[in-house]
Amino acid sequence: MAFEDTIASEEDLQDVSADKLRSFYATAESINPNLSTPSLPPTVSKVYADTVLEEGKKCAGMAISQYQGMLQSFLVGLIGAKRILEVGTFTGSSGIFFANALKRNGVAGGPDDNGDKPIISLDISEKYAEIARKNFIDAGIEEYIEVIVGDARKNIAALEGQVFDLVFLDADKPSYKHYYDTILQNNLISKNGLIIADNTAFDFVTPYLGIPAPVSDDSKPLDVSFKCIYDAPGLGKAIHEFNEYIRNDPRTEVVVLPLFTGITLIRPLNE
Repeated sequence: MAFEDTIASEEDLQDVSADKLRSFYATAESINPNLSTPSLPPTVSKVYADTVLEEGKKCAGMAISQYQGMLQSFLVGLIGAKRILEVGTFTGSSGIFFANALKRNGVAGGPDDNGDKPIISLDISEKYAEIARKNFIDAGIEEYIEVIVGDARKNIAALEGQVFDLVFLDADKPSYKHYYDTILQNNLISKNGLIIADNTAFDFVTPYLGIPAPVSDDSKPLDVSFKCIYDAPGLGKAIHEFNEYIRNDPRTEVVVLPLFTGITLIRPLNE
C-alpha cells in the first residue's frame, strides 16, 4: 500500500524525522482494506486539513493523530465498548474514530430508551463544538455523538447514573485528577471499562524525574503543532501530579504508553 494512497502526501514525506516516517509506515500498515467500516475513516483526513486551515499549525496538535485514532478504535473493539464518554471534543477527529469503532461493534446510532446517544463528548468551546458537529454530519455519524458545551467538571458530575465502557480524557490537564475521581466515585465507568488519558508523557513532564526537557533551537525545534498545549501554564506539573496520583491509587491498574505524547490506559480493579 503506497503512503500517498493512505495518510502521507508528498510534502509530508520531505524532510521528516525517522520517528515520523515510522509513524507513517505504521499507520499505513495498520489499515485493513477489508473492513466494511474502515479503521481509517475516509473523512478524517479532511478534518485534519480543515483543522490546520481553521486553527493554524500551532494548534493542529490538539487533534489526535490518525495512528492514535486507529489504536483507540482497536481498543474500543477489544473491550466490546457500547458507550463512550469523551472529555475534549476539539474539531471532532477522535469522535469520528470512536463512532466508526462503535459501528463495527454493532452499535446503532441515535438516542437509546433514555434519550442518550452512544457517545457523549464534552468541550468548553462553542466554537469547537460547532466545527465538530459539522464534521460529524459530513462523516455521517452525527447520530452517534452528542456534544455538550460547558465546564466539563460540572457536566461530568451531571452524568451520574450513566455508565460508559470507555472514557477518553483529552481536555485541560490540571482537571484530569478531578475528572478521574468523579468518574470513579460516580461509577461512570463499567466493570470491565477503560479510561484513556492523553498527553501524559509530554516533554515538559520529564524534569520531574530529573531529566531535562527538550530545548527549542535551530537544530532541534519543538513541534509547532503543539504550541497551544506547550503554552498552557503549569502543564508539566499538572500532568506529573496526575500520573503520580493514579500510579498510587489502589482503585485502578495503570500503564503509561510512550506513544505520541503519552497515552495512559487505566483499568478499574473493582475489588
